[in-house]
Amino acid sequence: MYLRISVRYYESWTQWRGSDVTTESKRPFVLVHGGRHGGWSWRSVAQRLRARGYEVFTPTLTGLGERAHLLSREIGLGTHVEDVVALFEYEDIRDAVLVGHSYGGTVVSAALERVADRVRIQVLLDGHLPYAGENVLDLTGPRRAEAMTRLVDDKGEGWFVPPTDASHYGVTEPGAAAWLNERLTAQPFKTYQDPIGPTDRAWRHPGMFVECVPSSLEPHLLERARRRSKEDESFHYRVLHTPHDAMVTDPEGVTALLLEALELG
Repeated sequence: MYLRISVRYYESWTQWRGSDVTTESKRPFVLVHGGRHGGWSWRSVAQRLRARGYEVFTPTLTGLGERAHLLSREIGLGTHVEDVVALFEYEDIRDAVLVGHSYGGTVVSAALERVADRVRIQVLLDGHLPYAGENVLDLTGPRRAEAMTRLVDDKGEGWFVPPTDASHYGVTEPGAAAWLNERLTAQPFKTYQDPIGPTDRAWRHPGMFVECVPSSLEPHLLERARRRSKEDESFHYRVLHTPHDAMVTDPEGVTALLLEALELG
C-alpha cells in the first residue's frame, strides 16, 4: 500500500514539477522575438515543436505585441532582459534551448549572464552578437543607426521606433505580409540605445548562429559569428536560405535547425 501511494504521489509530483524530470521530449525551447515583433511571431515554429512533444515558451517583451498597452519611454534593454530572466525563474525552466531572433539576440546575450546554468545551448537566428558595452545602434552600423534616429524623431515623437512594413523583414507573400503588418508594434528607442552589460557567459556558452540569406545584419556581425565558429568547437554556424523573418517565411527550416541545436548542446 505504501509503495502504491508513493508511486502515485511521485507521478503527480513529476507532472507538476515537469522540467525537473528532464527527458528529450520535455526539454524546453524559449523563443525570444526580434524588435517590434512579439511572441506571436513564433507561432508556426512553436506549433511544429509542440507537435513533436516539446515544451515551448514564446514570451512577448514588455511594451510590444499584446503587451503594447504597456509601451512607455522608460522601457529599456534591462526591462526586456528582466522579462526573460523572470520567465526562467517563474516557470522553473532548465536545460533549455534559448533562441534570440534579431534584436532578441541582444536580450539573450544579456540574460545569459544570469540564466546560463539553465540553458543547454543558445541559438541566434540572424541575431545580434554583442560585446559588452555595445548597444543595438552600434550593431546596426552608423548609416542605419542615423536613419533609425531620424525615423524616431520624425514619426516616433522622439522616443519610440514606429513599426515598419513587413517587406523590411523580407516578408512579401501577401497573406504573410498582411498577418505581420497587423501585429507589428512600436518599440521604445531606449531599448536600442542602452548599452549591454557583461556578455562573458554568452561568449563562452555553447551556441549556434543561423545566418538568413540574404541577412539584414551588418557584415561585421556575421564575421564575428563566422570567426567564433572557427575558433570555438562548441559554437556552430549555419545558413538558412530565407529572409530575415525566417520563423515566418520558413518555419520548417527554422524548426529543423532548432532540433539540430538540441543535439549539439
